[in-house]
This record gives sequence, structure tokens and C-alpha cells, in this order.
Amino acid sequence: MARDDLYIAVPSSFRCPISLDVMKSPVSLCTGVTYDRASIQRWLDSGNNTCPATMQVLESKDLVPNRNLQRLIQIWLDSVARRQLDADSVRNSAAVPSQNQVKLLVKHLDINCFSSLTKIICFARESEENREFLAKMGGFFSKVLDFMRNAESGIKIVEQVVKILDLMLTKISDKKPLLETNCLSTILLVLQSGNSDSQIEAVRLLESIAVDGESKLKIGQKEGLVAELVKSLRKENPRLIEASLSFFIAITMPKRIKTVVIQYRIIPELKYLLSQPNTTTSITEKALELLEELSTCKEGRVEIWHDSVLLGRIGETVLKVSSNATEHAVAILWSGCYLFRDRKAQEAVASSNGMTKLLLLMQSNCSPAVRQMSGDLVKVLGVNYKLCLSNYDTKTTHIMPC
Repeated sequence: MARDDLYIAVPSSFRCPISLDVMKSPVSLCTGVTYDRASIQRWLDSGNNTCPATMQVLESKDLVPNRNLQRLIQIWLDSVARRQLDADSVRNSAAVPSQNQVKLLVKHLDINCFSSLTKIICFARESEENREFLAKMGGFFSKVLDFMRNAESGIKIVEQVVKILDLMLTKISDKKPLLETNCLSTILLVLQSGNSDSQIEAVRLLESIAVDGESKLKIGQKEGLVAELVKSLRKENPRLIEASLSFFIAITMPKRIKTVVIQYRIIPELKYLLSQPNTTTSITEKALELLEELSTCKEGRVEIWHDSVLLGRIGETVLKVSSNATEHAVAILWSGCYLFRDRKAQEAVASSNGMTKLLLLMQSNCSPAVRQMSGDLVKVLGVNYKLCLSNYDTKTTHIMPC
């Protein structure tokens, strides 16, 4: 839709007396009259030795930069740009800005920044091409990160910044600045006070920067961060819970991080998730995968295997949820009962009808690894496989395909 451009009155002192355009590089002659450098240089290069405005003969052809006037012109140009942005916003706040408009938005990002960030988000969401354009724009990420580093930015501004970073995750080549203490503090603020969408975006952002042992350790040691993420597992937003579980799975490879996470009582939260009747398949799978990872360290093994209720919940998921859930559950039980021969774990599995499912698994079309672990469990628990099999009517039992 066509629209009239803003009418902008240009101060006469900002115009070059020769070209009548706003001066880009104002310079003064010895007569005291100021011109745009390109215009006056052409005049002198043509063989003229007078001042175009006064026609005085020039005693000197030196051009002296008029710094004060140049500064005033720049202030005025910035003001015009802001007015143009505001006018565009009023005319059509829902429109996706053009590339030229985005360049102006980024340039003046410290002015009316909430509105500008909102428009940049709109632009980034529109297409992969737009996100590529932003990524290649010099100084864009630097300006965005300045808001993350500034403790006074405010939660609304920070939420917008996190949203932009989440949209641009695959375009950020150097994510180390996000591991700075101030940036991690800002992410923690979003987890504590942001809305649900912002919290999910913050968790995804954390997962994306946890790329090696050093970064994982830095995140794990940031005061309050792990505790807040563990708390998110009790919130009623399945997307947030799933994002948090994915983050913990990604970050808990180093033993030191496993220990930190266990200290913040994550295992009881996973037990709670497995006990809820409305827990989604994806959350169940991720909770079991995380428990399997935590069981690889001593502290995790002790807490998991000595909790008969938790082991019962793990056993209940076998053949009931999905093939992935079954594989993680069996791996946890195999580790405790067979690999480490923990007596309490063996007693808990034996007393929770776990043997029935293990026998069924040995006959099912589950993966060879699951069948092998099931066979190992049957052997270590001292059950006579043939006797149990003859006493169990598999024909009347529904076995979920693995």
C-alpha cells in the first residue's frame, strides 16, 4: 500500500550552498562559508578562485572541517531516522520490516528498543533468508548481547533478546560471549521471572551453548541456574519440562555436572514425573534417558537403586510406553542388578513383577541389546527361565512391539 513520506523540514544551515543537499562532510573556506566537501572541491578543481556564495577572491584554498556542524547534522539525521521508524510503526505495526528498515532498527537499537526488538523478531521469523541477513549484519549480535550484559535492561527487553537469540541459534558462530557471568545471570532472570515461552527459549539457548566440557561446567556452576531448571520440572507446561530434560541430558555428560545436578535433588523430580498418569511419552522417554545417564556415577546409582518405589516406576514403563522408554528402563535395571549386582536393586525388581516383563522381552522383537540385557537380568535374579515360561501363557498377554 502506498503511503506519503514524512515531510521533513531541513535547516538551511545544513544544506550545501552549491548542491542544496544536506551536507555529508561540511568544510569551511577562509571566507567563513561552509560547503559540502565534494561540491566545493569540484568548484575549485574547475579553476575557480572565489567563494561561490560571496564571490570573494580566496586568499587560501584550504578546506577546514566544520566538526561542530557535522555533529549537529548527525544528531538531526538520527532524530529524523527515529521519527521515520515511529511513523512506520504507527502506520502498520504488524508489517514485516524491509531490510533497509531493519538496518535502521539495528543502528538505533538503544532508542525505543522494545518496539525495535519486536520488529526485528517479526523480521527474523519471516524466513531463513531474513535470519541470514541479520547474521551477516556487522555489529548485530554485539548490540543484542549488550542487552544481555546490562543488568538494568529489564525483563521485557531481555525476553525479546532471548527470543531473537533463540531464532538465530544456528547462525551464531561464536557462542562464548553467552557464557559470560552477566549473560548467564540474565538467562537466570528469564527462568525466574519470564513468561513460559521465554523460559523455554532460555532453556534452549542454554542447551545450545553447552557445547563442551568447559561450557557445561560453567553453566553447571552458575549459582541458582541448575536449581531453577530443576524447579521447572514441576511446572505445568509440558514443553518447558521437555526442554529442561533435553538440557539436562545434554549437560550431564561430565561426572562433576552429574554430581551437581544430583545434589539439587533432580532424581526425586524424575520420580515424580514417572508417577504422573498424564505424563507424555516424550517426557517419560527423556526422564528415563536422564536417569540412565545419572546411574553411571556412584551418587546416582545409590539414590536410584535404593529407592524401591522409583525402581518400580521404572519397571512399569517397560513394554508400556514406547520402545525407547523400554530400552532406557531396561538399561537402568541391568546396570543396577547385573553390572553392579546391587542387592537392593535386585530385591526391588524381583518384588515388582519385573521378571514377567523381562521374560516377555526375551521373546519380543525388541533390539538385540534389550533382549541380551533382559537375559542377563533373568540369569542374575536366579529364575529358572524354562519353568517360568511354561507357567506363563504368553498367548493371552498383549506385548507392545518394541
